[in-house]
Amino acid sequence: MADFLERFLPDLISSRLPGLELGEDVVYPAYHGRSLLNLPATILHILGAPGFQERTLDAILLEAIGSARRVVLLVIDALGLDRFISFTEQGLGAVWASLRAEGVFAPLTSISPSTTAAALTSLWTGAGPAEHGVLAYELWLKEYGVIANMITHSVMSYNGDAGGLRRAGFKPESFLPVPTLGPRLLRHGIPSWAFMHQAIARSGLSQMHFQGVEIFPYRSPVDLWINLREFLERSDDQPSYVYIYWGDLDELSHRFGPDDERVAAEFEAFSFAFERSFYEPRRRRRAQGDTLLILTADHGQIATPLTPQNDLRQHGRLLDMLHMRPTGENRLPFLYVRPGKMDAVRAYIQEQWPGGFTLLTPREILNAGLFGPGQVNHNSRERLGDLILVPHGNTYWWWADKEDSLRGRHGGLSREEMLIPFLAGWI
Repeated sequence: MADFLERFLPDLISSRLPGLELGEDVVYPAYHGRSLLNLPATILHILGAPGFQERTLDAILLEAIGSARRVVLLVIDALGLDRFISFTEQGLGAVWASLRAEGVFAPLTSISPSTTAAALTSLWTGAGPAEHGVLAYELWLKEYGVIANMITHSVMSYNGDAGGLRRAGFKPESFLPVPTLGPRLLRHGIPSWAFMHQAIARSGLSQMHFQGVEIFPYRSPVDLWINLREFLERSDDQPSYVYIYWGDLDELSHRFGPDDERVAAEFEAFSFAFERSFYEPRRRRRAQGDTLLILTADHGQIATPLTPQNDLRQHGRLLDMLHMRPTGENRLPFLYVRPGKMDAVRAYIQEQWPGGFTLLTPREILNAGLFGPGQVNHNSRERLGDLILVPHGNTYWWWADKEDSLRGRHGGLSREEMLIPFLAGWI
């Protein structure tokens, strides 16, 4: 048992990026050894494949984990660190507490922006958002002339058109400027598999990430865990990598708020399915010890009570000073400002949301490394607009031409959004 919670947490909360002062209520991404960005290199290291060695987790974590022939990475969307700890302390998923007692546990940070499209792309490339260019949920893609939804790969204002960007020439398989993990693993004789809900198993984002990866769709948590158990039982002992994504917690947290009882109940049901359909049967077969499970999240969520003041449809004067509605995230808006209007935009925001945002230019953010280390992709600068708003507290903006109904959000730098769990245990 190696528990690094108390050892790492104070440093994660107090660390800062040079040249970027955003106040005491933000958590900066810890890209150099204690973040989601460090997981791809760590997985390669565990499996004995070279690559990204300078981007692994801290040496102390690598030593505690050791090596494995098979790695299963479970990503639970929106499972923040504090929420995970609270759930297990309440007995909602005692199996995770058991794995924590026997395994390696540590707090990590997400990346920035703390959002699914960017985070999952980092997990499948080992690159930060500034490198891979998937910088947010909504992006202005100049080369295609559209504001794109980077989850569904459709024009942002269209409904029911998943994958529609292909009609503009968009090819998810070749969009990324950096290589993905599947082919890299295959070059070293390590196959990889992805277990995804059937609704998104063949989505554009999956096509972007899963080159050289075999996909196993599942219908429910029980279906997932029985499928995985049977898969591991019939597969041979060659090194392999298995990726699992579960998104229901995120959906419920958006709709009802991350503190709603539905979120806790859904986590409990998912954990029960894991314990009864996978963990206990493997223990009875004495199969534990040949596979390392890593549980983590792409980001957390913060509660955002609905606030009419945050609906930009009430701020026509501000919208008139922008080329188009904001892009990015509700919790990290990117603004494209009309010429000569920058000072007026800054003044309006400070007047209407005093203390609600810190206003930064893309240059300031990229130079500080907030969106990751390494070489900035040449398209990233244009995708960030002219001004980026970092929120404080639970401030957000809503600009979609429909009812604002989200009671939980992410994308910002609060503790709730940025801190995620890392749990490694043998299964």
